[in-house]
Amino acid sequence: MSEPRFLVVRLGSLGDIVHAFPAVSGLRESFPKSEIIWLTHPKWEFLVSTSGLATDVWTVDTRDFSDLRRILRRVKEHRFERAIDYQGLWKSAAIPFLAGVPKRIGFSSETVREAGVPILYTDRVKVNPSRHVSDQNGELTIAAGANAPVGNVAVRVPTEDEEVVRARLAGEGIEKYVVLSPGGGWRSKCWPAERYGELAIKILEKFGLPSVTNVGPGEEELAAAVASSADDAHPVSFTGSLGQLMALLKNASAVIAGDTGPLHLADALGTPVVAIFGPTDPARNGPYRKLGTVLRWPGATTTYKRGAVPDESLRHISVEEVAGTLQRLPEWK
Repeated sequence: MSEPRFLVVRLGSLGDIVHAFPAVSGLRESFPKSEIIWLTHPKWEFLVSTSGLATDVWTVDTRDFSDLRRILRRVKEHRFERAIDYQGLWKSAAIPFLAGVPKRIGFSSETVREAGVPILYTDRVKVNPSRHVSDQNGELTIAAGANAPVGNVAVRVPTEDEEVVRARLAGEGIEKYVVLSPGGGWRSKCWPAERYGELAIKILEKFGLPSVTNVGPGEEELAAAVASSADDAHPVSFTGSLGQLMALLKNASAVIAGDTGPLHLADALGTPVVAIFGPTDPARNGPYRKLGTVLRWPGATTTYKRGAVPDESLRHISVEEVAGTLQRLPEWK
């Protein structure tokens, strides 16, 4: 009997793709000879390929009607036996449905973000919404016939990206460093930027280490706020490709960030992290490998409502608390 062909759908974003890696690894370890095609947005093709979990990575921009028609035709012609939608949105569920994949696995109505989506699945999996999202994804992997829900993940960083980052930092006189990542998709999840600047001062005073501020698209104002609060600590702002970001995170002594993509990527790369959480639940959305420490004010209220300013609970986490936690990291480099 031939091995089944799997279509894995996880279109974005950075942190969500990282949280899907363990579940797809469980699929790969259970079906080592099977073809596993991962469908994602073009922006994340490189990231998915670094996991080494997929036989091939296909891309689609669902906002481009011609591109959507192209991928539907390609999926239909490939004759997949099973599709797993780890995203749970109309745009992700519709592709295997419209392409006629006979077995379509996704979350039940209790956990999908968009109402009605499960009607497009043949197999609807009910999961515990309080469990970590990686483990929830793993339940879909089990429903697809895997022996284990999750597996090991080894994200690879291209050597050339490491060399570029090493040279850039050397030009600033930096060898060992701590990464500060003040941004995030929702500002309500982000520790106040000025506190990252104050933290850079503490890190230099206590550990003699410079800080590097990761600056993503649209985060220039945050980086400026960090710099203006850092006085003579002078954290270096870093902007680069995804591969360069991965190299920066991988070789850091530690990464300090909120519930955002760079935090989860650093954790997947094996770098110690200090995760500063506010409204989102770290038991559900925290670093999966737990290579570090999560800080969250005990009085924080869990909500996934997006806000434009830092949640009040984040202001209860002091610069001194973060600096002290950094010193106690179990894998401090």
